[in-house]
Amino acid sequence: MQPFEADPSSQVGTALDAIKAVIFPIDGVLTDGAITLDSEGRELARLYARDGVAIREALRSGLRIAVISGRNASVYQPLLEAAGAMDLYLEGGDLLDAYESFKQRYDLKDEECACIADDIEDLDILRKVGLPVTTINGVEYLRNRVAYISVYEGGRGCIREIVEMILEHQGRWPYGDKE
Repeated sequence: MQPFEADPSSQVGTALDAIKAVIFPIDGVLTDGAITLDSEGRELARLYARDGVAIREALRSGLRIAVISGRNASVYQPLLEAAGAMDLYLEGGDLLDAYESFKQRYDLKDEECACIADDIEDLDILRKVGLPVTTINGVEYLRNRVAYISVYEGGRGCIREIVEMILEHQGRWPYGDKE
């Protein structure tokens, strides 16, 4: 389904029912897109705590998570592994190939996947998934090509928002107001 072919709110509600997996890139989604180097030129890894909690909750509830990068971002591997058992494609390479490999590994259909992205290099995946999302600070070009725009910036809670939205919609977010 092309995001622009349906009313976004109805598409989001329908798509949330089917989501079994979330895929997102490191740069611009897991992080704010800035790359920080130490005095010796080594990249420093950073994870927003709320996004880390959401990743752990997603994994605990059975939602699959894949983190991808079109560049070598293996510095993030220990940090992400500490958050839980997710699929990491951090050595660089084609993002669409990583997405297809992830889908095949778990026998997932496109409509069972959500993708949170922020730039045009992610467009091929966004065109395929059942729930295409961009961050509020994602490039303008994506805004009319996704079903949902997060109210949070990359690296500042967009992963938390989408994971919580999926799990809450599916009745699997244990921290709702129903007490």
